[in-house]
Amino acid sequence: MLREVVLDTPLGRMTGLRGGRSDGARVLALHGWLDNAASFAPIAPRLDGIDLVALDLPGHGRSAHLPAGADYSFAGAVNAVLDVADALGWERFALLGHSMGAGIASLIAAACPQRVERLVAIEALGALADVPENTVARMRQAIASSRALRGKSLRVFPDLALAVRARMAAGTQVGSRLAEPAARLLVERGTVPVEGGFIWSSDPRLTLPTFQRPIEAQVNDLVAGIECPTRVIFADPAQPYLPDPLRRERAALLPRGELVVIEGGHHLHMEDPAAVAVAIGDFFLRRD
Repeated sequence: MLREVVLDTPLGRMTGLRGGRSDGARVLALHGWLDNAASFAPIAPRLDGIDLVALDLPGHGRSAHLPAGADYSFAGAVNAVLDVADALGWERFALLGHSMGAGIASLIAAACPQRVERLVAIEALGALADVPENTVARMRQAIASSRALRGKSLRVFPDLALAVRARMAAGTQVGSRLAEPAARLLVERGTVPVEGGFIWSSDPRLTLPTFQRPIEAQVNDLVAGIECPTRVIFADPAQPYLPDPLRRERAALLPRGELVVIEGGHHLHMEDPAAVAVAIGDFFLRRD
């Protein structure tokens, strides 16, 4: 059984779900973009011997939103996760990340090798890269979108079923439609009741374009700097934004890395948790 956890951090209230053995291997789980801690509910009972804390990252799920005028960034997310580890009293821990969460976990593992014991990255490794020629266009788009967001009203769903269908459809944008049971888990944790129905609990600023992305050479340096044992799990077919040759190139840069490819969609850890749990195996319990 997963239970609610609430932690006070310098950012504010951080929430999540915790389960497993209190004396087990310490694992922080980081979900994907616009998901929440419920992302790990299907696989949690299948991971034996660990103390699992699945976070709602800042602005997601039931965690605090950033103050007005602040921007969401990977650097901010890294510090937020480290603050959570500090609040838990965990000096050393392992990371389990999916999609955006795997990108954040990659950054933490590279930047703080003294704290991260092991890493399992699902459907991402490093960060999304861009080419220098897109720098100005990306900045202009990010600023324009940020200014336009102010004053926009949130969509109200009359019932949760409509929100579930909307979440299922959102997956088609990345070529992987989310199944109804998985979408419902995310929606039930990712909405709040208001007059007339429900709205997303996530901060609307999370939908804004990224102001700046690293180039591929920087991502390569990042991945090569992950010193801890790392297992990367990708779905087949590959996502359009991270084609198979590129993700294999990145995985090959890991000093102590393993690559596992499983048939499935982008949320394979939710839709086929048994297969992903087998791929993880006793990885978090090893001491090599």
